Amino acid sequence: MTKNHHAKSFLFLLPALIIFLFVVVVPFFRGVTISMTSWDGLAKNMNFVGMENYKRIFSTDTILTPLKNSLQFTAITLIFDNILGLALAVLLVASTRRASFLRVAFFMPFIISLVVSSYMWTYLYSSVLYPVFGLQNPLGNPETSNLGVALISVWRNSGYCMLIYIAGLKSIPDSLYEAARVEGAGRIASFFKVTLPLLVPSLSINITLILAWGLKEFDTVMVATGGGPGRSSMSLAFYVYKTTFVWNKAGYGQAIAVVMMLFIVTVSTIVARALRSREVEL
Repeated sequence: MTKNHHAKSFLFLLPALIIFLFVVVVPFFRGVTISMTSWDGLAKNMNFVGMENYKRIFSTDTILTPLKNSLQFTAITLIFDNILGLALAVLLVASTRRASFLRVAFFMPFIISLVVSSYMWTYLYSSVLYPVFGLQNPLGNPETSNLGVALISVWRNSGYCMLIYIAGLKSIPDSLYEAARVEGAGRIASFFKVTLPLLVPSLSINITLILAWGLKEFDTVMVATGGGPGRSSMSLAFYVYKTTFVWNKAGYGQAIAVVMMLFIVTVSTIVARALRSREVEL
């Protein structure tokens, strides 16, 4: 390729790079600066405290509950989003009117606002679950509140995973299934020997996305439970919000945000590389 071609390609990327710079890079380094102060978010002056906020994160246990909740939320959504998404994809991969209608129906929750979804399920939990089925509202119980929030996310995101898996299923040549049948493999054996290995690229996309979304979950927690009862459903991102804007500890909140971002980037990168190495082996 000529230098002129590279220059034209860069010009096409430039608008996105400028947006990324001002929306992500600049705020991140601004946040790092604030995290080294004792700023309360309101005062004009910021007192520099160095690494004290970071030391506080690792010397106190107040962050452990939000961290545990985020990890639990991520584990639940990661498992059930992918299981339900794959099951729906296998059932609805056929190019029929019924399958097309059901694909749209299962994907619809994903395009609904997170806030609207949370309000819908808060109403269903409180006004339908108990009056109709006699079951306790999970959002009102400290033992089940985090699970109740996670189920809202599963209902919303499993349709998205379904579409990724359907795209992966449609890319698998029929000749491979024919070869498997000739070898005497049944449907179950074909699924585990042919379908599942060739779906690793789709699996990589879904796992990486759901992992990142789960670790930075905020909207659903804020609307559905407000982090309660107590702190039983408070996620790490919501803890950052409360610390920064409610408890007026902007410096400490920014320190938590920086650590959280580095944690998410590290975990997501490790998982993505591990899954991509598996793709290469296939």
